Amino acid sequence: QVQLVESGGGLVQPGGSLRLSCVGSGFFFSTYALMWVRQAPGKGLEWVADINSAGDYTYVVDSVKGRFAISRDNTKNTLYLQMSSLKPEDTAVYFCAKGRGSSVAGRTRSEYDYWGQGTQGTVSS
Repeated sequence: QVQLVESGGGLVQPGGSLRLSCVGSGFFFSTYALMWVRQAPGKGLEWVADINSAGDYTYVVDSVKGRFAISRDNTKNTLYLQMSSLKPEDTAVYFCAKGRGSSVAGRTRSEYDYWGQGTQGTVSS
């Protein structure tokens, strides 16, 4: 069955960095787009970033542009989110998700069909 397992979260001071990883199994990893979504305390899900199956097209939401970068290693079935210059408002549970096709058509909940258990990222002094 499809599994997505995130890791790399933790507590970091403002201005610090975290690198999230997500290992996928149970599907042909290299043929699907992947994305990161997050949920801040008391708020709804927010789309953060996505990457196509080949890894040659990426998107990040404006609020993290220039600070976050999404990448993937299809030889390791692993998705990454490099987060730098972190702010307290980046505090959230971060989920990786599997797209329904090789690229993302619209950045809505219907674009993904499986997601992991999430990893907590906390930015606080």
